[in-house]
Amino acid sequence: MASEGQNHRLHIFFFPFPAHGHMIPTVDMAKLFAGRGVRATIVTTPLNLPLISRSIQESIALGLAINLVSIKFPCAEAGLPEGCENADAVSSYSMVPAFFEATTMLQEPLEQLLREHHPDCLIAGSFFPWATDSATKFGIPRIVFHGTGFFPLCVSESITAHQPFKDVVSDSDPFVIPNLPGVEIQMTRKILPSFFMTDEDTFLTRMFKAAKQSVVKSFGVVVNSFYELEGIYADHYKKVLGRKAWHIGPVSLCNTDNKEKSYRGKQASMDAQDCLKWLDSKKPNSVLYICFGSRSDFTENQLREIAMGLEASGQNFIWVVRKSKKGNKEEGDGDQDEGWLPEGFEKRIEGKGLIIRGWAPQVLILDHEATGGFVTHCGWNSTLEGVSAGVPMVTWPVSAEQFYNEKLITEVLRIGVAVGVKKWVPVVGDYIEKEAVGKAVKAIMEGEEAEEMRNRAKKLARMARETVEEGGSSYSDLNSLIEELADLSK
Repeated sequence: MASEGQNHRLHIFFFPFPAHGHMIPTVDMAKLFAGRGVRATIVTTPLNLPLISRSIQESIALGLAINLVSIKFPCAEAGLPEGCENADAVSSYSMVPAFFEATTMLQEPLEQLLREHHPDCLIAGSFFPWATDSATKFGIPRIVFHGTGFFPLCVSESITAHQPFKDVVSDSDPFVIPNLPGVEIQMTRKILPSFFMTDEDTFLTRMFKAAKQSVVKSFGVVVNSFYELEGIYADHYKKVLGRKAWHIGPVSLCNTDNKEKSYRGKQASMDAQDCLKWLDSKKPNSVLYICFGSRSDFTENQLREIAMGLEASGQNFIWVVRKSKKGNKEEGDGDQDEGWLPEGFEKRIEGKGLIIRGWAPQVLILDHEATGGFVTHCGWNSTLEGVSAGVPMVTWPVSAEQFYNEKLITEVLRIGVAVGVKKWVPVVGDYIEKEAVGKAVKAIMEGEEAEEMRNRAKKLARMARETVEEGGSSYSDLNSLIEELADLSK
């Protein structure tokens, strides 16, 4: 492809890990770079192509140089069912190693694209450890995208390096995270990922080890965060741990109108306008939004407890319920006989509660003035979107680095309360009773402490918006990164 204009135009390849939590912020990132005059090419697989295409159509209409190319996902070669091209389609934890194995087979087709397109840089997901070697092969820098913030990165590095979990007797004994700046953070073995604490040589432990090594060999790390949110951890990551990194978030703020916000990710299960109309009928800060991300799953019993806890709390709410692959046996969007619903629940909550089965326009809902609280699984995208919207949160972590994010929300930023989950699980969340749900919900929606949390959250939301505007810290860091890459490409 010929470069446009008189000068060479910087061309960056974006290669997100095929999971919604990685793809959505990567697409936002590509929009940000394209908005600064960079040519952005997003590489994905055929079944993920429509999701991304939908998300960038407004940007392309505005003249941004964003291109899409696809490479075949080797389902059959990895022993996966046909069509399993996204982590969302992985229906059991036993399939996870095969899914990761399939992603290692993407190296050769990606390198073929690098050979054809000659980009100046490759920004690839952290779960592609081989991408650093691929970029080196073509003499271009590889930048790592973890899909998480500085605080969880620092906690993860500390736990890996110091292994404090070995100093306690039982799984529920607390230990302090060593060599971490700021407030003292305690954890237990129960809330750590299982592969952290094993000496077994498995595919996943090898993959995570390789991912860490590839970060060290890479050009640096791009982080969806902002300095004002977690500056001491950004400094620690860069200066103490010696990682080169740029904070360019919150990337979701590049979506400024309702159409763009509603087009992020999958097709919403409820029309965005109907959702906004419902919210418009409510008072400011009076609606609770409940969503556990694209991967978390709950049993019928747990969903029933959540329903009863929400009803008892007396709050207005929008609750996003995933159509489960196994945990709750939902059949169809409009099926009123779902076993997890308490009898007569939907009739009793009419006008007060809204259930969305499937996918919701999350940023659109969080940004609405009627939304006053967020029950979240603490995935990094949701955490940052909650921060950007200025809403206090009830934290309900399930897996990945979500328990670290819970600590950031509740103990560092002090803009949320924990629902009381004590155990890391791969997919299906730990069990919480209705009384705990109701209590946590009321704690962020009613009373003086809720108001104090809301004030702190609103202050962070103002900072989030300022940081991505001209002169802001994320705006400037993105400029610095682009300038550095432009100098390298000359």
